[in-house]
Amino acid sequence: MLIGAATTDTGEEPAPAAGEEDGFVAWYERKYGRVVGVLMRLGSDQETARDLSSEAFARALERWDRVGRMVSPTGWTFQVALNLQRRSARRARLERLHLARQHAPDPTRPVEGEVWHIVRALPSRQRQAVVLHYVADLAYADVARLMGVTEGTVAATLAAARRRLAGVLRENGEGRTGG
Repeated sequence: MLIGAATTDTGEEPAPAAGEEDGFVAWYERKYGRVVGVLMRLGSDQETARDLSSEAFARALERWDRVGRMVSPTGWTFQVALNLQRRSARRARLERLHLARQHAPDPTRPVEGEVWHIVRALPSRQRQAVVLHYVADLAYADVARLMGVTEGTVAATLAAARRRLAGVLRENGEGRTGG
């Protein structure tokens, strides 16, 4: 049940009558700062708290003929703002999780290191499969679709690339330790 829909006396100042735009503005000016402050105390930064509060009040205005008649329009607006804050926090958490799963290097930074010099020397198809699977972190099915081949071809191409890389790295390693 929404807080503003309660039928008990909350001690809140009476809301302006439904449909009174000037009344909405006066109520908004009295209550906006309080909603922002509550959201900040519950973890939102000031900019986010202002955005969420503005959205909650915009929704109240859209429904003012109904919200303005509630026992506590401010309570209803707080409930909307808190729901928006929870949704925003959930979305941010999911974005952080998604980004944490991606281990791709910064694509604007030049790729360095001996292994990448060897990868560049792979045949084109092997190089493409290695980069799409290991750097872009794409599943075999996605790599196959992008390359226009079957998943089996992707598996075989990656296996051949790994064998080739292992051989070159082994040769380079033996040359260093024996010389």
